[in-house]
Amino acid sequence: MADISIIGAGSWGTALAVLLHKNGHRVTVWSIMESEIEMLTREREHKDKLPGVKLPEDMAFTTDLETAVKGSDVLVLAVPSPYTRNTSRSMAPFVEKGQIIVNVAKGIEEKTLLTLSQIIEEEIPQAEVAVLSGPSHAEEVGRGIPTTIVVGAEKKATAEYLQNIFMNQVFRVYITPDVLGVELGAALKNVVALAAGIADGLGYGDNTKAALITRGIAEIARLGLAMGGRIETFSGLTGIGDLIVTCASMHSRNRRAGILIGKGYTMEQAMDEVKMVVEGVYSARAAMGLAEKYHVQLPIIEQVNAVLFEGMPVDEAVKNLMLRDKKIENPLIPWEES
Repeated sequence: MADISIIGAGSWGTALAVLLHKNGHRVTVWSIMESEIEMLTREREHKDKLPGVKLPEDMAFTTDLETAVKGSDVLVLAVPSPYTRNTSRSMAPFVEKGQIIVNVAKGIEEKTLLTLSQIIEEEIPQAEVAVLSGPSHAEEVGRGIPTTIVVGAEKKATAEYLQNIFMNQVFRVYITPDVLGVELGAALKNVVALAAGIADGLGYGDNTKAALITRGIAEIARLGLAMGGRIETFSGLTGIGDLIVTCASMHSRNRRAGILIGKGYTMEQAMDEVKMVVEGVYSARAAMGLAEKYHVQLPIIEQVNAVLFEGMPVDEAVKNLMLRDKKIENPLIPWEES
C-alpha cells in the first residue's frame, strides 16, 4: 500500500483516484478550488466532470497543497497543461529529494517549447519525474472499462514501481524509457484530433478520418524522431493508439471542439461550449515552434494553426492540404530500377 496524492481534481485526476483506491492505496485528492473540494467531500462524486462515478468514503480531499504533498510516496500531477508550471512551482517547497511525480497531463509549453515533464524538472529539480499516457478517456477508466496505458521513466526501477502501483485487471500498464516520445505523442495527437473534429463538423466521412489519422501520425513521428524520440513509441499506445481514440471518440474534448469549429464556431466559442480545457489549442502553436526549430514539415498541424489563429476558413484549409505538392508516401522505400 502506498500513500498517493492526486494534484488536480478534474475528470482524469478523479478517475485515477478511483483506480488507485481500488488498487488498495491511500488516496488524497487536491484542488485549488475550495468549492470543488466541498462538492467532492459532500457528494462523493464529481457531478460536473465525472458524473456517475462514486468516490469512496475514506478518500481524502484537501485544498492545502503542503498537506497533499508531504509524506506522499507518489504525486500524480493531473492539472491541465497550461497550469503545470505554476502548480509545480507551488509544490516545489514541499517536495522531498527523490519523491516521485507522475505527470498525466498532455501538452507543450508555447513560450519555452518544453514538454510537461521538462517543466516539472525545471521547477522541482529534486523530484524524480515520470509520465503516464495512452488511449485512456477518464469516463471509461472511472467506470472500470479495460484500458491499456504506458508509464515512461528514465529509471527502469521507477517505471516498474509505478507499473505495480497502477496496474490491475482492467488497467494494463506497459513501461518505456522513451519519456520524450511518450509526451510528444500525447501532446501532438490533440492537435490532429482538432483537425479530425473539424472534418466531422464539415460533414466529411471515414475516408477523411483515416487520412488524418494516418498522415497525422506521420507528422508526429517525423517531429518526434528529429527531437530524439523512438519510432517504436509513435507506432505504439502513446502514438497511434492515443491518436486513434482521440480522433474517433466523442469523449475527446479536442474532437468535440473541432466539430464545433467545422460547423462555424470560432476557437473561443468552441472552447466555451466544451467547458473544459482544450489542450490541443495550447499545443498547436508550440508544435509549429518545434517544427521551425527542427526544420520539420507538419502540414496538418500548420493548417490547424491557420484556422485557429489566422482566421482561415476551414474549407480552404482542407483544400490546401489536398492540393499540396505531389509526394511519395514513404521516401525510405526504394524504387527498383527497370
